[in-house]
Amino acid sequence: MASSLVALALLKLVLVLALLLGLTLVWLELRHRLRPASPLQLRADGFQVERTPAGLEVTGTITISNPHRRMEVMVPEITLRPTLLGRGDLAGVTVSSRIEALHQDEESRPDGYWAAYIVKGRKSTSARIHISLSGAPGQPLDQLLDTLWLDILWINYGPFGRLERRDGVLVPLQMPTPLAAANARWRDGDRCRVLPVGTHLLGVLDDPEAVLRRYAGGLIEPGDVLTIGETPLAVIQGRYHHPATVQPSGLARLLCRVFHPTSSLATACGLQSLIDVVGPARVLGAWLVGLALKLVGSKGWFYRLAGEQARLIDDITGTTPPYDQTIVLGPDQPAAFCAAMARSLGVAVAVVDVNDLGRVKVLASSPGCDEALLERALRPNPAGNANERTPLVLVRPA
Repeated sequence: MASSLVALALLKLVLVLALLLGLTLVWLELRHRLRPASPLQLRADGFQVERTPAGLEVTGTITISNPHRRMEVMVPEITLRPTLLGRGDLAGVTVSSRIEALHQDEESRPDGYWAAYIVKGRKSTSARIHISLSGAPGQPLDQLLDTLWLDILWINYGPFGRLERRDGVLVPLQMPTPLAAANARWRDGDRCRVLPVGTHLLGVLDDPEAVLRRYAGGLIEPGDVLTIGETPLAVIQGRYHHPATVQPSGLARLLCRVFHPTSSLATACGLQSLIDVVGPARVLGAWLVGLALKLVGSKGWFYRLAGEQARLIDDITGTTPPYDQTIVLGPDQPAAFCAAMARSLGVAVAVVDVNDLGRVKVLASSPGCDEALLERALRPNPAGNANERTPLVLVRPA
């Protein structure tokens, strides 16, 4: 009789704990979905680099759109912060920037002042960006400059409060000459040959198919497999953000402390980036189940339950400059990307994640791709993990 009462009490306790956990997960999810957020979206395009007698002139357009049906959002401030990357000392390079409003219902101010503007529901506006680069006398910018990183800092003001937004756009100032087939230095592998293919620094202004065609189109042959790293593809898709735009929750600040210090989830902003993608309920649930299974000797369940992005997020310092200042998510719909590129190029295409420890993960590949071949070919990490700028690797069966 006593044992039955104890069992019944334990059952009630388990049910109460399960109910409390369920209510906690629901509360976390609702709080996450109702957090302050702006519907505005910023897109950069049409950037061009022109050589002038004084140096270089970079121009481009940004479009701010509001997909919300009713909400009106104000943009009272917008600031440009250009940063140059090059091959030497850039102390003698002068940078000036200005932004010109192109509102359809207002005239641009000749003084360049950005007047607070209301982006109405299902409307958009745009602005023209001008950046002038000049060097000291006798200082050839073509040999010195490589890339322009443009931070766009802008304020969103509306029913959600006042939010500080920060978007980064990479503008290549130099484009390397594509590798010619006659000059290709293939590496011998395990029943295959491997060729790392260099490109310029990639970003949201790039079209992925154009990149693959420009740098690998003259090298591929039937039977080849063309791979692209998951991080380069993600940055082309714009799946990165500055930590300054992340608002870590109490859950992120608490749970990030249990991850290994080298993990991209070991910081509040890194873990919050995962929460923003999959939701707090899934992250907390995965952590609780993963902890319970880890105690009985079964590891790795958090990453299985939290989703693919849990393994793919790169925190700051995890990627090549200037993306080392940002948090980079994993690519979006890599399988669809591989299928489309394979149809266009006529060879198998794969998205891969490789490191110097010999770990090879094929995130996605086109139908019929030999993933076992990729495992053998990429284990030595021919693309490298530093600043080699070889996001593409061509694999040819022996």
